[in-house]
Amino acid sequence: MKISYNWLKDYIQTDLSYIDIAKILTSIGLEVEAIEAFQPVKGGLEGLIVGKVLSKRKHPNAEKLCLTEVDIGTGEILNIVCGAPNVEAGQKVVVAIPGTTLYQGENSFTIKKTKLRGQLSEGMICAEDEIGIGESHEGIIVLKPDTPIGLSLKNYYNILDDYIFEIGLTPNRIDSASHFGVARDLAVYLQQISPVHLLKPSVDDFKIDNYSLNIQVSVENQEACPRYSGLCITGVEVKESPDWLKNKLLAIGQKPINNIVDITNFVLHETGQPLHAFDADKIKGAKIIVKTLPDNTKFITLDNQERILSAHDLMICNAEEGMCIAGVFGGVESGITENTKNIFLESAYFNPLYIRRTSKRLGILTDSSFRFERGTDINNTVYTLKRAALLFKELAGVKISSEIIDIYPNPVMPKNVTVTFRNINNLAGVSFDINTLKNILNSLDILILEEDNNGMLLGIPPYRVDVTREADVVEEILRIYGYDKVPFSGRVNHAIVNYNKPDKEKLRNSISDFLSCNGFHEIWTNSLSKADYYADSKYFDSNKTVIITNPLSSALNCMRQSLLFSGLETIAYNINRKNHDLKLYEFGFIYSQKNRQNVQEIYEMFDEDEHLALFMLGREKPESWNAQNDDVNFFDIKSIIENIVKRLGFDRNKIEISEIKNEIFTSGLYYMFNSKPIVSFGKVNKNITDAFGFVQEIFYADFHFQEIITMIENFSVRYMEISKFPEVRRDLALLLDREVKYSAVERIALDTENKILKKLFLFDVYEGENLEPGKKSYAVGFILGDPEKTLIDKQIEKTMANIISAFEHELGAKIR
Repeated sequence: MKISYNWLKDYIQTDLSYIDIAKILTSIGLEVEAIEAFQPVKGGLEGLIVGKVLSKRKHPNAEKLCLTEVDIGTGEILNIVCGAPNVEAGQKVVVAIPGTTLYQGENSFTIKKTKLRGQLSEGMICAEDEIGIGESHEGIIVLKPDTPIGLSLKNYYNILDDYIFEIGLTPNRIDSASHFGVARDLAVYLQQISPVHLLKPSVDDFKIDNYSLNIQVSVENQEACPRYSGLCITGVEVKESPDWLKNKLLAIGQKPINNIVDITNFVLHETGQPLHAFDADKIKGAKIIVKTLPDNTKFITLDNQERILSAHDLMICNAEEGMCIAGVFGGVESGITENTKNIFLESAYFNPLYIRRTSKRLGILTDSSFRFERGTDINNTVYTLKRAALLFKELAGVKISSEIIDIYPNPVMPKNVTVTFRNINNLAGVSFDINTLKNILNSLDILILEEDNNGMLLGIPPYRVDVTREADVVEEILRIYGYDKVPFSGRVNHAIVNYNKPDKEKLRNSISDFLSCNGFHEIWTNSLSKADYYADSKYFDSNKTVIITNPLSSALNCMRQSLLFSGLETIAYNINRKNHDLKLYEFGFIYSQKNRQNVQEIYEMFDEDEHLALFMLGREKPESWNAQNDDVNFFDIKSIIENIVKRLGFDRNKIEISEIKNEIFTSGLYYMFNSKPIVSFGKVNKNITDAFGFVQEIFYADFHFQEIITMIENFSVRYMEISKFPEVRRDLALLLDREVKYSAVERIALDTENKILKKLFLFDVYEGENLEPGKKSYAVGFILGDPEKTLIDKQIEKTMANIISAFEHELGAKIR
């Protein structure tokens, strides 16, 4: 949300700099995320001054140019070559002195002393378009004769530099979604230091001019529209807004349109109350009806898009048809045009649930819907009507032609909240003085209805929509009092806790440390995902997708079933920013929906499981002159998987390994323990990478971390004394069929000899010349050892003979 520093000071008298105000706003919960300088005219008219043309004569070398002498009030007379047809001696003109930068769109140039056709020119006499205050280039600007020489043009046009606060407004602080709302909060803070007067624009001059226009209003859906206010206005003159109004809107990024639309936008950003102006002559039957329309009703909005309505979408209708999607977007048929003469001005309070549902379903986010779906001030509708009507009279010459229509059958009263002094002090960590509490509460417009020695009964104004309980009141008090004033205790409390084994957090940190030390970066991605990822999938069951009822967008309309797609979105984000070499990991939860039959409680309807995802792509090592630029491959991610599995305490020899090939993996492996999944990993299917626009191969691993925790609960840590006796190595070269895998070699060797065979490893593979067709050669190393004695040759030879015999019998192997 953008807030103008200059606009803010219209409502509060303060000499604080914009930096000081930004610090205060952040401290009271309105975090200023950025500050941007703003100039209504690019360059701020710096370097432009008022000069007087003393003389004019023809240029000796150019027919269309003339030579002028100009007094700029410094005692120095400037010689300026000018080509404008309207320049004359005695005029007061705008002069750009040397060093001044002038802007034309995105381009700029700096005025320098130079020679034009052989004559010295020490500046420039400017036209409107050259300094950015207009579009005319027919001649130079001629100022009033009494304009002082040497006056800065910035002061002549009263151009004020502004600073724009970008406030990260949290959803609960909709009371501050306007300039007056921010000023009100700022005043609350400053009043704790010294008296500050909050300047709310007066509407005392509001009066009815005639009763020439009568629009009847009825509200059929009181739940969706608890309050509806309106006013008839005639004699409208639609024209360009004055500079002050255009500059205020431009400062906060709003594009001026015309005086009527600009006034409604101005009041919205001033008060936080959205308004809507209808062309009264287009209201058929002279009736306004607030209601819903049947399902699948078609409606064309102001952007000329056809929308299909739901029976839950609240509409502002005339006697025959819909005119506006209430609180969201206007219709093309009833909007303000240059021919509008009479208007009906709407100021209403709409149920936030209705507005949010419609806005999200239609994918329309406007300044109005932003405020309505969070909750506007229901008691502010009439004030804003009067405020806007007075501006219409001032800027559009209108007549107020009806009483204010105000349908408000059930007035909202202040919410009652009981607080105790003990709870306030305990929650805040501060022993408040009673007078300090009262001052803060009064500044916050919170009424003290009753008071005794133990506490108070408070009346919370309706515009503070987030204050509904005692803890909320304490939060309001504390943010104004100052979190930085809460004292720190000198005591540290610690409870001795008997942790269950394994310690899940410690295990997670151990794996994170290992991955980070191996060049991986941890990511945290959104648990909300896109349902389209899981639709029509053979791997994921779309019936188990947890759908969000009122999603923020179609890209965040379900809970994720996998960490894969959110990780790929992160990869896409990095690749788009030229970061192609990535090693990423994430601990995160995935979600699925159970069969709803026999479910007693809502929490029983869903599963939440923690997984660990790994992603690898690009170069295996950073690019360097002394390193090979090899891309990561399957064996790179496999080595990481093997190390993690080892760290988790699994016996590698008891892990069941199978190949996988599905719509997720083009090729990969699946590790299981006691028929329960540990991890699946491999190269991501090309169909998926193509859908994201990737050209690189991506390797992905998915650990069932929560399942792993239950598996290793019964694992015990065993310590073995390091053997005093030497180990022995023997190597074999095996001639095997090409289809035989090393895992089969490993399994047979360990099944044959599991006492003194410590480990075996593959150190060479050969396929090619001098081998029979369909054959390959494995070079395998065997490490043998006995912890109780030194092995003798006879025992070693017998063991190796048994292993060779097993290879020959089960694999048809030949020893080379």
